[in-house]
Amino acid sequence: MKRRVAILISGRGSNMAALIQAAAAEDFPAEIVVVISNRSDAGGLQKARACGVPAVAIESQPFGKDRAAFEAVLQSALNEHRIDLICLGGFMRLFTAEFVQRWYGRMLNIHPSLLPSFPGLDPQGQALRAGVKISGATVHFVIPETDAGPILMQGAVAVRDNDTPATLAERILEGAMTPGAAVGNAGTSAAGGTETAGGAKPGSGA
Repeated sequence: MKRRVAILISGRGSNMAALIQAAAAEDFPAEIVVVISNRSDAGGLQKARACGVPAVAIESQPFGKDRAAFEAVLQSALNEHRIDLICLGGFMRLFTAEFVQRWYGRMLNIHPSLLPSFPGLDPQGQALRAGVKISGATVHFVIPETDAGPILMQGAVAVRDNDTPATLAERILEGAMTPGAAVGNAGTSAAGGTETAGGAKPGSGA
């Protein structure tokens, strides 16, 4: 049985589109059943609907700093769609430790750097300021610490001398890896006690 996946976004949903395309294959072990955004103006919502995937907005702004209240509404939507696995594709809101623990081993994040290098905001700018020659993207399990969970998959691209944060971000998106491959892998194994590509169990701190 295919795992039921929710993709959480805050913007244009570029990684989301790649995941939806990958999930269209008959042998893909997961099904994208809903896209949820914390912004009603997120461009990815319309993209999802155009692909035939239900898309809903749960505005986070009215909740202010009350993350738990926002998460309660989000959890209701996840329950409604009987979600097995969450994929964060550019979701720009932090979760409480309680929500992360609830989804322990079943929530993935796609981060545009080769973690553990350059976590947090503006990873492409961080990479350029550091003068690195290789950057890329990482799919990892989510734990309470930001961008620190066990790594499931990574892909690399060369950093060019004339790169800007925007050009590097675009090349990472196009060439670092196929997000669907990592989510497909997680779709067959996501649960407590499963192993990541590196052999570490989710939450082990590897």
